[in-house]
Amino acid sequence: MTPTDLDRATVEEAYARWAPVYDVVFGAVFEPGRKAAIKAAERIGGRLLEFGVGTGFALPAYKRSNRIVGVDISEPMLQKAREKVEKEKLPHIEGLCLMDGAHMGFADASFDVVVAQFVITVVPHPEATLDEMARVLKPGGEIILVNHLGAEDGPRAVFERWFARKARKLGWRPEFQFARLRNWALANGTVDMPIARDVALGMYTMVRFRKRSAAEIAAGRVDEIETVALAG
Repeated sequence: MTPTDLDRATVEEAYARWAPVYDVVFGAVFEPGRKAAIKAAERIGGRLLEFGVGTGFALPAYKRSNRIVGVDISEPMLQKAREKVEKEKLPHIEGLCLMDGAHMGFADASFDVVVAQFVITVVPHPEATLDEMARVLKPGGEIILVNHLGAEDGPRAVFERWFARKARKLGWRPEFQFARLRNWALANGTVDMPIARDVALGMYTMVRFRKRSAAEIAAGRVDEIETVALAG
């Protein structure tokens, strides 16, 4: 294990600590990114997987015409989400499940959209988790990520590499770069190359992957990458 790796125990411990204060600390900070992710997801609509649902902060913002299933690795975070669903009477929430993202218990092609807000950089096994997201997604659907992504070079990249060891204790991986997502798409082979754009004045990046049909995969079609104003 390298100094920047995360294991499940580290992540669970970190988010058990965050659960009581997560909405207060991060609610307003993450709100622009959440709005962008939800807007993109609802262009497709249908049955949505909210991966890394956490305390359920985003759940009330989805239109009631959608059906939402939330999963998380942290039981304390999920308990907050369950309380929110009960308190706010959210009929569009199908279920909230405790799951390891790298081993989800859903059938293939179960969802029209998979949304992961501020989570792909903190899961223990990002590539295996993305593989699972692609597996449970229907052809033509999208994986939609919103996250801070690490700088490729320059002073911020140097700082993020230095900070990585300390951030691990908080359950964060600040040096996670866009190139890692692009490389995953190439290796996975079932999704088009990622479309990326900045949101929230460059604070976060939204990355979208469309799942290809069996015919497209057989034909070897891969759409070219489209990158819009990625943060440096």
